[in-house]
Amino acid sequence: MKIVDIKIKFISVPLKRPFKTALRTVNSVEDPIVTIITDTGNVGYGEAPPTAVITGDTTGSILSAVEIIKKSIIGMDIENIEEIMLTLNKCIVKNTSAKAAVDIAVYDLYGQLYNAPLYKLLGGYRKEIVTDITISVNSPEEMAEDSIDAINRGYRTLKVKVGKDSELDIKRLQAIRKVVGQDVDLRIDANQGWKPKEAVRILRGMEDLGLNIEFVEQPVEAHDIEGLKFVSDNVFTPVMADESVFLPMDALKIMQNRAADLINIKLMKTGGIYNALKICSLAEIYGVECMIGCMLEAKVSVTAAVQLAAAKSIITKIDLDGPVLCSEDPVDGGAIFDESVITLQQGAGLGITGIKYAGD
Repeated sequence: MKIVDIKIKFISVPLKRPFKTALRTVNSVEDPIVTIITDTGNVGYGEAPPTAVITGDTTGSILSAVEIIKKSIIGMDIENIEEIMLTLNKCIVKNTSAKAAVDIAVYDLYGQLYNAPLYKLLGGYRKEIVTDITISVNSPEEMAEDSIDAINRGYRTLKVKVGKDSELDIKRLQAIRKVVGQDVDLRIDANQGWKPKEAVRILRGMEDLGLNIEFVEQPVEAHDIEGLKFVSDNVFTPVMADESVFLPMDALKIMQNRAADLINIKLMKTGGIYNALKICSLAEIYGVECMIGCMLEAKVSVTAAVQLAAAKSIITKIDLDGPVLCSEDPVDGGAIFDESVITLQQGAGLGITGIKYAGD
């Protein structure tokens, strides 16, 4: 099964409501879809959300990077996935979203080659997972209402966006905890919105109020590993590294320095499944639990993340709510998203059978 062509089309999917974080506001998913075509007629699918504020990738850069990658791997055999991945990762630096889309499509074909769901080839730990859902940053009252709506839809874990106003952040969490009670897990994501000492003050305040935060994600700027460690060393709330970790070497640095308690793996940061598997192996060695997360992505790339999460026991926390935030689903096949419960179908590879593209 050899690669003979790589093509790109686009999907356009409105969100049910605006997605707001400390870094950006998004109203729709506008993603390039990579299709790898083989000499056997098999097609592999990948997706690359342009998330410039996090990965630095724009639509234009993704298109250009895929063209460079295409020239490097055309003619290669899917059977030799190691050689493909080594070539993919060496032919261009950074551009992790473009690499991820190609990587995912290759792994899709790898599953098809052996006629097995990808998660079974990667470890086969489970076939069903449960995700949290994101509560966008808004007024405390609106966030409390959104939280109640999520609970009524069956979610038992809420990922609350904070980081835009430190004093208001505490009020946001108080309002949410008041309406959801103590049986719902609350995890918070500051998206690099605080300074280290500010983060410690806010988190200690939340601890003193008994808000019972499961963990805080990326409280400080991505490059500030010392600041991340300062927060980890000075609060009881577990700290998760997200934007600080792209590649395996980033994860290794975090683990060796004990700068965070948890690692958030996102395929668009790692450049795909190949490097994500390496992070999983490091995490197993250091005993650091991982979360699998996503950007604002549709079902192609999130299905790939689900396959990885289902394969590996070190991934204990799931943040793959992208598809349920979308107002429609342009993908046939793939993982089944029933609100918080995500189930893998048993089709080969990613199990995707077709995609409705923008303009179709």
